[in-house]
Amino acid sequence: MKKIQTISAFVVAVILSTVFCFGGTAFAEEDNSVGIGGMSISISPVNKVIELEPDTVYVGEDFKFKVTNNGKTPMNFEVYASPYSYTYSEEDDEYKLGFSSQSNYTQITRWITFKDTEGNYVPTTKFQAEPEGSVEVYYRIATPSSMPAGGQYAVLFAHTLSATTDSSGIKTEASPGFVVYGHSKGETIIEGSVNNSIINQTLEKDGEVVNIINASSKVKNEGNVDFMAQGKLKVEGIFGRTYYETPSSQARISVIPETELAVSDVWEETPYFGLFKATWTVMAAGKTEEPITKMILILPAPVLIIMILLLTIIIVWIIILIRKRKERRSRLMV
Repeated sequence: MKKIQTISAFVVAVILSTVFCFGGTAFAEEDNSVGIGGMSISISPVNKVIELEPDTVYVGEDFKFKVTNNGKTPMNFEVYASPYSYTYSEEDDEYKLGFSSQSNYTQITRWITFKDTEGNYVPTTKFQAEPEGSVEVYYRIATPSSMPAGGQYAVLFAHTLSATTDSSGIKTEASPGFVVYGHSKGETIIEGSVNNSIINQTLEKDGEVVNIINASSKVKNEGNVDFMAQGKLKVEGIFGRTYYETPSSQARISVIPETELAVSDVWEETPYFGLFKATWTVMAAGKTEEPITKMILILPAPVLIIMILLLTIIIVWIIILIRKRKERRSRLMV
């Protein structure tokens, strides 16, 4: 009997409306599509920001998302809410997105229910989407009379049930998600710090270390609501000409409380050689950090080796020349 393995496509990048060169979250995407194993499902929009008040029910046309079956066969899916949080990994020394860790900032997960086919609001329910058809999923948020101030975060998943198993025994599933960013009434603390800022001239790419100017920082949320963070890399020549600058359209990262995420940028078209001045500036929690700068000399390894050999030859030649002069002087003095 074949062992069945499940591949779940939790599309984190789009769940956060994210643009992946930063590894973080932006608010530009309107549709989240997952294709796996000949199956394709999408969800739109991909996020909602809402101001939450105690003892209030949020329901209606403003609280729904659309799930679309982009495939050629009917597809069953289940909707449910999961915590949206990050957990620290000691092994990788970084925060990783997860959907199971509960905290004061994910209590909204328990306040969300979904409208089923009979009109009742339940914690989880199932739907069927016809080929190239869509289903509108309505959800409700019922806040308690007492709730913590600050941010509340959840992911509403549409998890496929009409999965297929191929000849190798691989069961394919997909779970696009819709992120709810809730801001509770109360004392709002927007506070963060920027650490480990660095400008580098090498980067591991496709398993190979290459000469590419890049910069990165770690942004930590020390408040109780999410904030946006973005890095800006500027590369100039020795005469002041700007060769690269992070586009203004570059994605911003959403940093939720009790989380430290990395922001970075890369000058992909770094030339093979040249002398440059790189400046790295990070904007986070409504503040702009003091920029850091670094002079960078880019030289390909063969050229560097040739230069070292030439320099060695020149030094040896100078030493020999000095010795010969000393010998001549000593002979003349005899």
